[in-house]
Amino acid sequence: MSLTGPALAVDTGFTFGEPFALALVGFAFALWAGIAALSHQSERAFSASIICLLLGLVAAATLALLGAKPLDPVAEPSLLEHLSEVALIIAVFTTGLSLEANLRWRTWRKVAVLLAIVMPLTIAAVALFGMMAMGLSLGASILLGALLAPTDPVLAGDVGVGSPGEEALQREPRLSLSAEAGLNDGLAAPFLLLGILVAGNETGAIGRWLVADVLYAVGVAIVVGAVGGYLAAAGSVRLRDRRFLDERLGLYAAVPIALGVYGLAELVASYGLVAAFVGGLAFRRYDFGHEINRRAYDGAEVVEKFTELTVILLLGSIVTLSGLSAPGLAGWLLAPLLLLLIRPVLVGVLLVRSDLSRGERAFLGWFGVRGVAAVYYACVVVASGVLRPGEERTVFWTAVVCVAISIFLHGTTATAVSRRLLSQA
Repeated sequence: MSLTGPALAVDTGFTFGEPFALALVGFAFALWAGIAALSHQSERAFSASIICLLLGLVAAATLALLGAKPLDPVAEPSLLEHLSEVALIIAVFTTGLSLEANLRWRTWRKVAVLLAIVMPLTIAAVALFGMMAMGLSLGASILLGALLAPTDPVLAGDVGVGSPGEEALQREPRLSLSAEAGLNDGLAAPFLLLGILVAGNETGAIGRWLVADVLYAVGVAIVVGAVGGYLAAAGSVRLRDRRFLDERLGLYAAVPIALGVYGLAELVASYGLVAAFVGGLAFRRYDFGHEINRRAYDGAEVVEKFTELTVILLLGSIVTLSGLSAPGLAGWLLAPLLLLLIRPVLVGVLLVRSDLSRGERAFLGWFGVRGVAAVYYACVVVASGVLRPGEERTVFWTAVVCVAISIFLHGTTATAVSRRLLSQA
């Protein structure tokens, strides 16, 4: 006997291998593995990310053996897109919250070089490779460059400045790496929109893009983030002082604040990720030494890590052999080219006259981590529908390959490379 209906599906007798139950068991195991890895994160940077990616790949292989059809991110990008979006929102806010409030122009000057020069040149280099080696159209090549340009605040945070108050880590080049990773996710968006315009043969709208998608959207996002973050911090402190905010729940107050600032910025047609980072920075500036800054960071960091690991686990579980073959040999070569040559050379050359030592410049160049940001923008590109199906698959799966290689490459070298390069400072 079988009971079936819109809300109930129960089979009598011996029924084994129910897919949802199997998925719950797999997710529970991955969650425990993630918790165990995060418990030793300070000694083994990226270990949790590597473990979750491997578990995702095991899940993908299991699905293939069972003959189950995995989620097709090119046909159905919305789940991965929104999950990675939430992870990024919390990550960039947490990054802003972690930075010292009295940042000087000497520090921001290096960050400005990384954002205003290194990132556009990286986009141009990847786009050129996309056209010349991968046979992509100009629009698809720009989109590939834009989604691979930002370094990832979630993964780069493991070698960044740490939590508020850790003065030993709040120094160059970790400070520049964290600030760059927090801002470049949002600042890559104009280039992504430019690629969409080019791919859609709307080059006549470049002037509108410059005014609306660069000047207005970036400027308004900074204002929304600064005002929103500062007012949220002031309100949080007052609510807690008046005992309206429970300390146990106040630990996670940064999460709704980050989401709210992001949403407000998006409502006024600006960049929510830029606003979220600035909001975290502004939140920290209010009553700089107040303990609420550390507690807000601690709560947001927990949520950030678990959303990151969920994204990476899901990413690994959707991998298929046909997907991995989509980038072709050239697409697979792009990852080492980007991570081992383009980023290190650009950073090393453009910061050669800065006050950073050779080891510190090498540190900044090496940790151009690609992760959740690339996944999010790859889903945005697919959802836009401006590319031909073949180019969609190539762009998306090239991004996946670059992210996977980055997680393994940077994850296995993070601790040793950090110690070696920064000891030369």
